[in-house]
Amino acid sequence: MKRNIVLLCIVLLINTSGFSQKKSPITDGKTRLEMFEKHLKMKDTSAFSDLQWQLLGPTNISARCTDVEVVSPKGQSYTLYAAVASGGIWKSVNEGTTWEPVFEQAASTSIGDIALDPANSEVLWVGTGEANIFRSSMAGCGIYKTNDGGQSWEFKGLENTNTIARIIVDPENPNVVYVAASGHEWTPNRERGVYKTEDGGNTWQNILYINDMTGAIDLVMDPEDHLTLYAATWQRIRKKWNDPRTEENYTGSGIHRTTDGGKTWTKINSGLPEAQNSGRIGIDVARSNPDVLYAFVDNYEAAREAESEELDSYGRPRGKVIKGATVYRSENRGESWTLVSGLTEEMKTYMERHSATYGWVFGQIRVDPNDENTIYTMGLGLNVSEDGGKTFRDLPGMHGDHHGLWIDPENSNYLFNANDGGVSVSYDKGKSWRSFTDNLPAAQFFNIAHDYSDPIYVYGSIQDHGSYRGQVILERGRDKIPAVEFERAPGGEGSNHAIHPDNPDLVYSAGFYGTIQRSDMSKPWDSRTKRVLPGTYEDEPRLRGQWVAPFIISPHNPEIIYHGMQYVLKSIDGGLTWERISPDLTYNNPERRGDISFQTVSSISESPLKYGLIYAGTDDGRIHRTKDGGKTWTEIYPDGPKNKWVSRIVASKYKMETVYLTQNGKRDDDFAVYIWKSDDYGTTWKDISSNIPLGPVNVIREDPFDRNILYVGTDIGVYVTKDGGTTWNVLGDLPSCYVHDLVIHPIYNIIVIATHGRGVWVMDVEPLNNSKE
Repeated sequence: MKRNIVLLCIVLLINTSGFSQKKSPITDGKTRLEMFEKHLKMKDTSAFSDLQWQLLGPTNISARCTDVEVVSPKGQSYTLYAAVASGGIWKSVNEGTTWEPVFEQAASTSIGDIALDPANSEVLWVGTGEANIFRSSMAGCGIYKTNDGGQSWEFKGLENTNTIARIIVDPENPNVVYVAASGHEWTPNRERGVYKTEDGGNTWQNILYINDMTGAIDLVMDPEDHLTLYAATWQRIRKKWNDPRTEENYTGSGIHRTTDGGKTWTKINSGLPEAQNSGRIGIDVARSNPDVLYAFVDNYEAAREAESEELDSYGRPRGKVIKGATVYRSENRGESWTLVSGLTEEMKTYMERHSATYGWVFGQIRVDPNDENTIYTMGLGLNVSEDGGKTFRDLPGMHGDHHGLWIDPENSNYLFNANDGGVSVSYDKGKSWRSFTDNLPAAQFFNIAHDYSDPIYVYGSIQDHGSYRGQVILERGRDKIPAVEFERAPGGEGSNHAIHPDNPDLVYSAGFYGTIQRSDMSKPWDSRTKRVLPGTYEDEPRLRGQWVAPFIISPHNPEIIYHGMQYVLKSIDGGLTWERISPDLTYNNPERRGDISFQTVSSISESPLKYGLIYAGTDDGRIHRTKDGGKTWTEIYPDGPKNKWVSRIVASKYKMETVYLTQNGKRDDDFAVYIWKSDDYGTTWKDISSNIPLGPVNVIREDPFDRNILYVGTDIGVYVTKDGGTTWNVLGDLPSCYVHDLVIHPIYNIIVIATHGRGVWVMDVEPLNNSKE
């Protein structure tokens, strides 16, 4: 079989110079809050606060929601709140006909859980930090409370928990609130477990603590006894190379009960899997019979060995097949548990597929408040059992991947569901659904790219939706760009895009983990795309690509493509054939290989001024340069913050020696700002983060008209400098959002940003760079 990849003779050199200074990480919540206040002050005083961001859309796509709360009874109120995983809180007063954002300015707008005060529907508690810890989850920074339906908010502490899985307000005393905190995603920390306040959030007590890797992932209160609560704990840590799997030495996962409001706790795990086999656990109590409890366990006991060609959900070889989703029932308030699911071969297969290979993302269970035998479990689909967990069936009719469910206590037919597509409502117990995809614009974009057509198309990949494109329509005026529906485009849900500058129909994209493909948009959908990722010999390592692997079109020749895996690959014929032009540029540590592609190239840039001058950064923190098209590579980063993800490296279009670099500390629970500039090809570096208070930093771009203007996208918003990084200003009045990518169209002079939780926004930057002068 002909092989279409060529390995060149490559020399790797190491440069012994480095950054001019080191920066300290920001890991504590108090500092994050202080830095966010500085951001707000900068926003108020910015010289560019009058420049207006305009929502581009998509108007037909929503995003992952983690919870939904409904003011009842229906008829007296039609108010509901949606918790968007990385887009704040949205409120509707007309049962979803229209929505408005009511929580959108905070150090974190990632939402883990929300809870209404049972005694006062104007009071809503918001726990920041999505507890699902998927690849696009963001760290929270505490808990907030509104007393006026979202018009104003008060910070109520717990800023170091980072993820909040559940909030319970005592129905007999609204000053008593319980919080299940699951803790930092990437690093151990003390602030985990169950917290309680007795003074409305002014002070908190950690009433259940296991260890610095075990947090509380679910919490439920006995409906007849407000002093009795059940807590599910989960020992987990996400590694850069592994999903949050259980390990043999784990002892913290399980279920605990208190009957005195949290003063004392008892383990109640008889009949459940051992702690080292227990992943995430969801728990609920039957309101109609509080003796009955259900536990929904991500069970790591082996079910079978994977078949030789069996792949996981992302096309990777599958390892041991675990039991996965298992449901247990207790009829004595948790004293003992009995497995009730998967007792037949048909149901065993059903439950094995319930959550695919990522059960830690789901783990939610609800009991019908009027029927102890009707239960709902959330996984890829929303599943219902009407016989106490013995058999399940799927409830179709809405987007997949489910994270929250509200059941009307007065009418079990009335359901609200939170899923990766937004919020859906059913009036007939799940037989049919209405979804709010066209009026809750919270799409989670990973990237943004533009073409050179007229009107402009912008392309991006969206969490759990795939890739889409939308038009930037300027005919009404540069300050009246309308929000538009987006249409399907080549690429998967984690993809970069590169569009041929001379042929806007030719689009490069990817599926998962760098599986690059080439599409001709002028052809029918079913014949327009060809995969062009090169193969490897059987005795060679598999190609490793990042979730959103980088690939670029050479600024010198649009037929030349550079693609980053663990190597830099080059094609001179539009992806038909490839050559490997670098060695493995990562640390390639065998102890850091797992379920997740890691130790990969995360950013590539070729100098627009010099063909063959190429920079590459990796997700494990290495940076290399070649001046000769890949024959020799020099490591240009032996000092500075170690092992930080290289989020962007950009060779200057104005000066050949200049290169910019941003690093992202998210995967170290580090929120510092890392922005660097070199004027000697990366031999030495200068910190140009200046007065930007809070990161992480995701992207940096040069202005296409003014060499002194730079733009930076962070997990808070967009910053701009007009003096090369000496001072920065907040750009426009953007809500707090996760700006994952940005581009400036060099012809139309429009900046386009991709946010992860608030869709795509655009701005006319002619007033800023004076391009018409």
